Amino acid sequence: MPKIIYETHDGQRIEANAAVGTSVMQAAKAAGIDGIVAECGGSAMCATCHCYVDEAFLDKLPEVGVVESEMLDCAASERKTTSRLSCQIKMTEDLDGLVVRLPETQV
Repeated sequence: MPKIIYETHDGQRIEANAAVGTSVMQAAKAAGIDGIVAECGGSAMCATCHCYVDEAFLDKLPEVGVVESEMLDCAASERKTTSRLSCQIKMTEDLDGLVVRLPETQV
């Protein structure tokens, strides 16, 4: 089962396992990660699951879609080149060890 490493804005690292096909947001909610709010439940409609993906994994992800990009423009924290909605990242074996950094605020 692939592992995700969530890094809080203050540097704490929390590891969680995620079944293939599970979103990074769903895995965070299941593990009780506080930095992912996910108000819309994974519909890419709120940007409260915004995260920064470690650059080493960016080329393993599908491109940001139009809806995701529009939501990222509305995120409470700064949008960066590594910004993604965690609800739009589905885990694969290739993403084992994925590191996502959580912004200081989601709302």
